[in-house]
Amino acid sequence: MSTRDDLIEATRGLLWERGYGATSPREILDAAGAGKGSMYHHFRGKEALAQAAIERNAEEMRDQITGDLASGCTALGQVRAYLTREREVLKGCQFGRLVQDPDVIDTPALRSEVQEMFAWIRGQLAEVISAGVNGGEFRADLDPVRTAAAVAAALQGAYVLARAAKNPSVFDDAVEGVLALLEAARA
Repeated sequence: MSTRDDLIEATRGLLWERGYGATSPREILDAAGAGKGSMYHHFRGKEALAQAAIERNAEEMRDQITGDLASGCTALGQVRAYLTREREVLKGCQFGRLVQDPDVIDTPALRSEVQEMFAWIRGQLAEVISAGVNGGEFRADLDPVRTAAAVAAALQGAYVLARAAKNPSVFDDAVEGVLALLEAARA
C-alpha cells in the first residue's frame, strides 16, 4: 500500500476505536507508520483524511450490504441475511459510532458522508421490502419506507444495547425480534 492508503487505513481504525474528536494527527501518523509531513502531503488536513476514510468505509459497507441483500431468495431472507451477518457487535457500527461523535456531527462534510450512508441503507432496505409487498410476500399495507427505517433503527439500537450490556446476545435478541415482526407482516 501507498503512504496515502496507510493513512486512510489507520484513520479508519482509529475512527472506529476512538472517534474523530479523540484522534490526533500524531496518532494517525504513528498508526500509519508515516512521517511528519505525510498527512499534509496527501490531504488538506485531518478532516479531509477522515472524509477519505469514511468514504472507504462506505464503499466497503455498500459492497457488503449489496451482497447480503442479494443472498436471500425472498425479501425476508434478504433482510435476514443483512441483519444476521457476522459482525463485531461489541465494537458497534462504524457509522453508528461516528454519529455519537459531536465533532463529526458539527463538521458538515463528515456528517454528510454518514447521513448519506444511512440514507442509502434505508433505501436499499425499502427496495427489498417494497419488492416483498409487490410480490405478495408481505401484507399490502406494510409501508416499505417506514419499515426500512425501523429495521435500520433497530439494528443501530441493537448495537447500543449490546455494548451497554457488554453482551452480544442482546444484539441477537433484538435482531430476532425485528425478524419476528417482519414474519408477522407476511401476507
